[in-house]
Amino acid sequence: MLYPQHLTKFTKEHGDTLAALVCGVLLFLGWFTLHLGWLGWAMLLLTAAYVIGGYESAREGLTTLVKEKQLDVDLLMIVAALGAASLGLWRREYHLIIDGAILILIFAISGALEGYAMRRTERSIRSLMSLTPDTARILRQGREELVPIHQLQVGDEIIVKPGELIPTDALIVSGYSTLNQAAITGESLPVEKTVNDEVFAGTINGYGALKLKLHKPASSSLIQRVIRLVEQAQTEAPPSQEFIERFERKYALIIVTLGVFLAIMPPFIWGWDWETTIYRALTFLVVASPCALMAAIMPTLLSAIANGARQGILFKNGAQLEKIGQVRAIAFDKTGTLTTGELQVCEVIPYGKYSQTDVLTAAASLESYSEHPIGKAIVQAAANIDWVGALEVQAIPGKGISGIIQDQQVMVGNAAFIGEYVPELPQDLQNLTQFWEQEGKTVVWVAQTRREDGYEIVGALAIADMVRTEAAETIKRLRKLGVAEIVMITGDNQRTAHSVAQAVGIDRVYAELLPEDKLSVISDLQQKYQTVAMVGDGINDAPALAQASVGIAMGVAGSDVALETADVVLMADKLEKIAVAMHLGRRSQSIVKQNIVVALGFILLLLIGNFLGNINLPIGVIGHEGSTVLVTLSGLRLLK
Repeated sequence: MLYPQHLTKFTKEHGDTLAALVCGVLLFLGWFTLHLGWLGWAMLLLTAAYVIGGYESAREGLTTLVKEKQLDVDLLMIVAALGAASLGLWRREYHLIIDGAILILIFAISGALEGYAMRRTERSIRSLMSLTPDTARILRQGREELVPIHQLQVGDEIIVKPGELIPTDALIVSGYSTLNQAAITGESLPVEKTVNDEVFAGTINGYGALKLKLHKPASSSLIQRVIRLVEQAQTEAPPSQEFIERFERKYALIIVTLGVFLAIMPPFIWGWDWETTIYRALTFLVVASPCALMAAIMPTLLSAIANGARQGILFKNGAQLEKIGQVRAIAFDKTGTLTTGELQVCEVIPYGKYSQTDVLTAAASLESYSEHPIGKAIVQAAANIDWVGALEVQAIPGKGISGIIQDQQVMVGNAAFIGEYVPELPQDLQNLTQFWEQEGKTVVWVAQTRREDGYEIVGALAIADMVRTEAAETIKRLRKLGVAEIVMITGDNQRTAHSVAQAVGIDRVYAELLPEDKLSVISDLQQKYQTVAMVGDGINDAPALAQASVGIAMGVAGSDVALETADVVLMADKLEKIAVAMHLGRRSQSIVKQNIVVALGFILLLLIGNFLGNINLPIGVIGHEGSTVLVTLSGLRLLK
């Protein structure tokens, strides 16, 4: 059931869309009743369509006129529509009133699309703000107490239990755990944290309980800085938008000035009678109305958007089609973008008499009791292998895990941990694992007790966030399309970042970056190349996605914030679709330019015909609407 407050909220958020819808319905009913000969009802319905559909445009146009002393297309549309209606009433040519209502409907739809874009921006900010909990569990006089985040004070002690979100940036004063920071810093592996380490709001605590101490105000946390950066980047109008707005106002000023001139001066200059003068002036306003120019753009862009959607490319607004076709530099995030974002076992090397199956069986038997992401990757790799359960399993934080399998003690962990039991690790295996580590992979050793005495090495595994199979080919295609520079920007370490960059063919790497650092890199690229695209998936990418000329997010791996902030979303996480999107952008702009030439050509011909007195208003309307239909059909070519 809808309550008054629900209707009020709906009207406030979707009033522009509702106005366009009601205007369209009233226009249809007015046209229908007019053809039935019910003139009174037709005039009433069409008047309502004018008022409801044109109110917002009239308000904006008058506001611009009064406050900025400038004319814009909104006011021109109202003048043209009212002129057509007045002439229709005067000459009893009521179809002219229909034409005026159509003008209003077109602008009402445009206003609804603009309102949607603004609401999308607001949603992205709300999504960012929802990434941290509203309350924090603090210690006061030895008792736990939940308090709102905004009431936290520097010096408060905060308790975070396993699996919970970190409520704000703070320092660890007690406890040990691993934190999933991928969404904030872009690091592909969970990071081990202990006393005196800093933790970030919005990161996910692992298996250990932590006691934190607030060392700076909650409003200064990293996630709050991300929110402010997104707000700032999204409110900055791109140069092309500013150019369009200036063009519209100049166009409107010229047309209205000429319309006033034609309504007053011809009787004094050329000796026209006043009826002919008013008739020509109103015809001028109708044929000079920029409907064909608007139709030259929107149907084309919407067709390209629909085409992209069928191929798994979601464009959030038409303006980005132009920009993505002009991209000269692209910045890629690493984790979840060039890589899959999921840890996998990529190498299994047995030692001595043991086989790969022996290594995986021993490791999976222990790691099946672990919640660590590395352990999960090992268990997944051994999914098709049968293993027996382990006994007395014990996790050693920061080192590894141990247990008893079939009466043998087994250890799985890093080299330092295994080295405590096997003092001399095999040199050839050490050389291999060092090579893996240089490639940014995490190495896990497996050892077990010998039948005689001591321990022996069973083998080693390499775990890594795997590079997407299509990444290297995508980089090649982008270079062939003329992209001048392709870089990687990531919060991960230098070694891992350079390894991935080398694998996919990227030369320039910016590693160990915080969100504001990524934003700075994008800004520097924009100063050099103007139109820059950013491809990412995490919360830490949101400011850079917003700052970039075109933000591209991974639809499956991407966080909610990245998806809301980006201009283009790759729904199936297929990197090769970036080149397809660039081709769509270039083709759509080519068609838009063709349509603009046709639209301006028709307007020019109609204006010349009007000045020479060779066309009447119905012919002018037919020419005006015909050009609109023609460029609309031209734009629909992109649906193929």
